[in-house]
Amino acid sequence: MARPFDVQEIEQKWQRLWADEGSYEVDADDPRPSQYVLCMYPYPSGPAHQGHVRNYTFGDLLVRHRTMQGFAVLSPFGFDSFGLPAENAAIRTGTHPRTFTEERIAELKASVVALGAVYDWRRQIRSHDPSYMRWNQVIFLRLLQAGLAYRAMAPVNWCPGCQTVLANEQVLADGTCERSGDVVIQRDLEQWFFRITSYADELLADLETLDWPERVKTMQRNWVGRSEGVEFDLQVVGHGAEGGTLRVFTTRPDTSFGMTYAVVAPEHPLVDVITTDAQRSAVDEVRTAVAHITEHERMSSDIEGQTLAKRGAFTGGCVVNPFSGEQIPVYVADYVLMRYGTGAIMAVPAEDERDWDFAHAHGLPVVRTTRPPEGFDGGAWTGDGVKENSGFLDGLDITAAKERAIEWLEAEGLGRRTVNYRLRDWLVSRQRFWGCPIPIIYCPEHGAVGVPEDQLPVVAPDDVEFLPTGESPLLRHSTFRHTTCPVCGGPAERETDTMDTFVDSSWYFLRFCDPWSEDRPFDPAIAAQFMPVDQYIGGIEHAILHLLYARFYTRALIDVGLAPGIPREPFRRLFTQGMIRLDHKKMSKSKGNLVAPTKYFNTVGADALRLFHLFAGPPADDMDWSAQTDEIIQGCARFLDRVWRLTVETDAEVTWREGEQTDSDVALTRSVHRLIAKVSDDMERWSFNTSVAACMEFANDLQGYRREASAGIHRSTYDAAADALLLLLAPMTPHVTAEAWERRHGPGARLHTQSWPTYDPGLARAERVTMIVQVNGKLKDRIEVVPDISEADAIALALASERVMEELQGKVPSRIVARPPRLVNIVL
Repeated sequence: MARPFDVQEIEQKWQRLWADEGSYEVDADDPRPSQYVLCMYPYPSGPAHQGHVRNYTFGDLLVRHRTMQGFAVLSPFGFDSFGLPAENAAIRTGTHPRTFTEERIAELKASVVALGAVYDWRRQIRSHDPSYMRWNQVIFLRLLQAGLAYRAMAPVNWCPGCQTVLANEQVLADGTCERSGDVVIQRDLEQWFFRITSYADELLADLETLDWPERVKTMQRNWVGRSEGVEFDLQVVGHGAEGGTLRVFTTRPDTSFGMTYAVVAPEHPLVDVITTDAQRSAVDEVRTAVAHITEHERMSSDIEGQTLAKRGAFTGGCVVNPFSGEQIPVYVADYVLMRYGTGAIMAVPAEDERDWDFAHAHGLPVVRTTRPPEGFDGGAWTGDGVKENSGFLDGLDITAAKERAIEWLEAEGLGRRTVNYRLRDWLVSRQRFWGCPIPIIYCPEHGAVGVPEDQLPVVAPDDVEFLPTGESPLLRHSTFRHTTCPVCGGPAERETDTMDTFVDSSWYFLRFCDPWSEDRPFDPAIAAQFMPVDQYIGGIEHAILHLLYARFYTRALIDVGLAPGIPREPFRRLFTQGMIRLDHKKMSKSKGNLVAPTKYFNTVGADALRLFHLFAGPPADDMDWSAQTDEIIQGCARFLDRVWRLTVETDAEVTWREGEQTDSDVALTRSVHRLIAKVSDDMERWSFNTSVAACMEFANDLQGYRREASAGIHRSTYDAAADALLLLLAPMTPHVTAEAWERRHGPGARLHTQSWPTYDPGLARAERVTMIVQVNGKLKDRIEVVPDISEADAIALALASERVMEELQGKVPSRIVARPPRLVNIVL
């Protein structure tokens, strides 16, 4: 069936008008109250895919809705344009990363515009632009001056064949290099860090102030990983009192009598000291295996092909449990990390599941120190209970036993209370070319010296050669690498590492507030007008690192004097949309299972695709792209065709009348007000799918009103209903509704400059609602009641029901639960 309008012509027309008229451009002196709505800026890998469409549809709906509510909505867009894929493309094709990246940016921007998403494009940021890099480098130097940036040794993935550092994603699952096939090893390298750990407690505490999904806050709490406990020493057997101790950290000192072995990280310096000749081979096997897996994998309870027996080995050494006085063996295992706590743990298999599994795998003894409940069928008991087999702690509960154990350790001079964090300082060095250069010069006499700010930005040269090994060409570029010391003028070398791309995304939202500033990263007074971001939108995959780094960076910028007066929390409210799956797998370019939106833009149009994403289900839920998806999108297009016919093609089909409203006119008016009330509420709750459903249902009502109006259609009633439908759909399907509005109200009429419709609570209230009546929780009757029925009247009606009286047979209810006007439950 032919569509009643040319969808591509209409969409291109309105996209051009919104851009030409600057409809969504906002300035700092705008008199309207401000709102800041921001979708996480994307890495430009090419044209948009359905994940982009979903994300930007949600964001665009909010921008348009809040603009109609009277807000000056800041809605900028930019590109997280540094990254490894562009460098890999340069190695593969010889195309410079800048050229490759800017081609991908153009493709993605064209897709976003075709979707009808509106942004203040004047504020566009690309992280590879020298103007942005300059301020990235200024901020780095200010952090260095404040002691928040420092240099230290840290392990990296090193490929002996390529003679270069590899990113984690370049190491295959079997621990080999994706290019050369060589076994990748861990190698220490001096690198740059940001001191995020100085903010650990603040980052934890302030999570409570945020309107974020609880699962995201939980993920951040776990990543920071604050643990209150005690550190104490275990005497190494055969090494005397001098230096022969192993320090462990535990949050459960009350279980110490059940410590039957200890475990150290493979990197622990004591491993070489206590490992016997007989155990050297087994220990070396564990240490070699560790060099090929990430810390994240090491903390996992399950590594493919690795049993707990293989993941650890006895060193041959022993330590003394100070609580029991017994000697216990020391094992080395990959799941203990040198960077967490002391790099060693006391193992209590009776009260820790991993310790239990490890003990079982290695035939180690188990001593219970907390009495499990009767009927417990074995394994590690991690719940509450009274202490047993615990000497002076016997009979105490866990809380009291913890305190008593710590007091004993401190009194004996064996340990002290302490707080540990899983969080480690942010390693920002990357041995890559396509990133923001770190602005440091190394002088033989003066050491690491910052590049003077008037010489920034430091920009990587274009005349570079990308070798198949993946080694950064900056290492071999003598003109870039060799320079002079800013202090003494003597020969010096530039830093050839670049910054982690998370640095770029840790403050871009502040630059968006004032992207034209030439004498500072942004004007703090202007940023304070818009910050914090009122609504931040992005994927759950960014729940930890990006969000945590951005929270740290905002605080650091304030503390070094670059952002006085702005809030310390950058994102007031966070929404993480669900992912889209195809064949039960997440859509991604790397998997090659993307569904491009272009074919929909060129057929049914962007509005139909947008409506599908809004209608498909709750926006936070994951969604499957199935064989039926195209059919549903076609259904969305047919609905928009019906909206067009109901709002534009009217005069030729109907007879109009004025004067008094009939009952059907009044009923339609009530339906309009109920629709406005529902959609307005749904918008605030992100219940976009129910908003769409309500509009579809209302279109049916409007169609029925036209069909049944034998005496003619009441003009003002119908016009109000048609206009309300267009206004409510305006943020969801902006093109067709904008065109329909102009057709109805004349050339130059602009739908999206109208105010969001309001409703009369009296008219929005339903005239009758269905009250469910239950007996002992089972449905017995449905009764139509007024919405404001009292509890007493609701109970009286329920008890008067014939079906209820048949069930009761004269029995007196023991209680009645009434939730008027929806439910009455009679309990016998």
